Amino acid sequence: MSNERTSARVRSHGTGAASAKAALSSIPTRLILGFFAGSFSYLIFQGALGAALHAANLVPALPWSLIPVPPLGVPRSLSLGFWAGLWGIGYAALEPRLTAAFGRWLGGFAYGLAPLAGHWFVALPLKGLDVGGGFHLAKMPIEIAFHLTFGIGAAILLRAGLVLARPRVRAVPEALRA
Repeated sequence: MSNERTSARVRSHGTGAASAKAALSSIPTRLILGFFAGSFSYLIFQGALGAALHAANLVPALPWSLIPVPPLGVPRSLSLGFWAGLWGIGYAALEPRLTAAFGRWLGGFAYGLAPLAGHWFVALPLKGLDVGGGFHLAKMPIEIAFHLTFGIGAAILLRAGLVLARPRVRAVPEALRA
């Protein structure tokens, strides 16, 4: 009986070396999924919010643009999608801690504030603009909403990707175990 339990445990969880290898391979998987979660969160979730705000005449332009941006002349949406993907990698790395501290979805909202801080306090000053874009009261709620939407979108897409990438354990029929 004890031997059956041991062999069942080895089949379901793997040996120590195999489970260590699986844990190491899950880190790159998590980071790659984080990149795609961030990129698609920008394209889908922030894009939907931007389209809704544009339809309500609250923002002047649609969120997607193919206008080239310097220095490489890459389309604006592709460039922003790439940067959102890098922020998604950061979210994927911090997601276990954020989930433990705030819960799954509130952790996504909380992380959405990190790209906002990067935008306000790093990107805008590097472009020669005021910190926070001057903190205009009409623009601030919209920028906060965009980044909170990014955070929850990244949380949703990362969770979906992790569920889909989870290794499947196949049950071995009793006839084949003997």
